[in-house]
Parts: sequence; structure tokens; C-alpha cells
Amino acid sequence: MKYRVHANDKLSLEAFERLSSNPSIEASMEHLEPEVLKEKVEEFDVLIVRSATKVTKEIIEKGKKLRIIARAGIGLDNIDLEAAKERNIKVLNTPGASAPSVAELTIGLMLAVSRHIPRGTMGLKEGKWEKKQLQGHELLGKTLGIIGFGNIGYEVAKRAKAFGMELIAYDVVQNPRDLDVTFVDLDELFKRSDYITLHVPLNPQTKHLINEESIKKMKDGVFIINAARGGVVDEKALYEALVSGKVKGAALDVFEVEPPNDDLRMKLLALDNVVATPHIGASTVEGQKRVGMEIVEKVIEELGV
Repeated sequence: MKYRVHANDKLSLEAFERLSSNPSIEASMEHLEPEVLKEKVEEFDVLIVRSATKVTKEIIEKGKKLRIIARAGIGLDNIDLEAAKERNIKVLNTPGASAPSVAELTIGLMLAVSRHIPRGTMGLKEGKWEKKQLQGHELLGKTLGIIGFGNIGYEVAKRAKAFGMELIAYDVVQNPRDLDVTFVDLDELFKRSDYITLHVPLNPQTKHLINEESIKKMKDGVFIINAARGGVVDEKALYEALVSGKVKGAALDVFEVEPPNDDLRMKLLALDNVVATPHIGASTVEGQKRVGMEIVEKVIEELGV
């Protein structure tokens, strides 16, 4: 018997070769748009996705043979988990594989927004010399509030420690591991942090965790970094706080609407104190190789082949 395994989003070459070389697996890799996927999914025993594919209830119900839905990445908000549970379909992911990549981007975003790196680059390309206008801030000695101290939060903390930052964190599981991290409640984190970085999944409890009320509790001149999920931040409230100066700057890799091409997001991106990237936290050669290999190994192990 051969298991039909389809990767609807691109895996690294090494990962796909590992999958397709298994004699008990018939593997394919092609991005099928939703209407096509609904028709083809009935052929698959395993569906592998990244963030581009939304595995809806309708797709799951069409997958009569589906045994496994595998997310090559961390977040599971693009998979209808309740529908998968109803069908007794195993859902797999790779929570730690891309953590170094996301952590490095987070530090990069902190530096970029603190030192005006994108604006300085664009200014030079436009023939401007804005030396006097671009005085920035050091990370040294600042308090970093980390919301979500899982694999990514921990990797961010390790790197921030090297910059001489004071580390405080909020998480339901308070495990500092080998770092000097003080766990606090959210109100204290908002009150004390010079920088706040988010590393939580998007769910009903975290949706708009950063909102008008929570921003009011923050220090004047705080910096906010979001490389988690766009819906964790109320972007209208963030926009207003950036315009008023309550929030000194924001660095965003994710948005509630992606691509962020609606009026609100375009206004947000137009601000000089916003630095942004197009959801590339895990998009490194090394990270994607780890993610792909780990999810393939998990699929093979679950299938028992």
C-alpha cells in the first residue's frame, strides 16, 4: 500500500526528496488553489501546508481519506482544528524549527525601527542626507517585554540579552530555562517595557491583545514589534498611538489583512515610524530546510513507514 502525500505549499528540495524517496509514499508538490484543492483532496492521505494554504472545514470534509494535516511551521490558525478533530485527523506542526529565523528577524526589526535604517537607506537612494533627523535609540539598558515565552520568545531573549537588555516576560507557562528573565503579569509588562515583542498564536484569547486600553497602560514612547500574527494587534489602535506619539515606533512582519493593501494598513505603512516586512519571519534558507525536514520526518513517523 502506498500513502498519497501532497504538499500544497513549497517544501525545501531536501525535504521533498526525503518524502518522495520513501517507497511507501507517493508524493506530489504543487500549490492548488482552493477550488482545485477541494476536488483533489479526496485523493490524499496526508496534506502538507505552510501559511499560504487555508485548510477550511469544506476542504477537510472533502478529504475522505485524510489521516494527517501537517503544517510546516508554527501557527495553526490557517487550519480548521475543530473540523479536523471531528474527523479524527491528526494535525502536526513544527513549533521550534523556524524559531531562530523568526528571532533574528525580530532583533533586526528592533534595530531597524530604533535606528531608522529603512528611512536612512531610502533617503540616501533619493539623494537625501538626513543625518540630523535620524537620531535613534540604543537597545542597551532598555527593558524588553516578551509576550509569549515559547521557542521563539526564548530565542529572542537569548539575543536581546547579548545587547544588554533587561528581560521581562509574560506567559501562562513560566519557564525561564537558562536565562535571567523575570515573569510578570501583562499590566506590569505594559507599564515597565521600553520595547514589547509578541510571540503568541492567534486565538480568541490573544486577538487584539494589543488594543486601545492596553496601549494606554504602556510607557510613553514604547516600541512595539509584532512577528507573531497580525490579529494579535488592533492595527487601528496602533495607528492612532503612532500618530499621537504614545507609541514611538512599530516594527511589523505580520498584518491582520495580508497583503496589507486596504486603507487602514496603507495609512499605517505610510508612517515614518513604522518598519515592515511581508511576513518573512520564517523565510530563511536554513529555517525552511529545518521546517521541511522536521515535518517530513513527523509525517513518516506518524504513517509508520
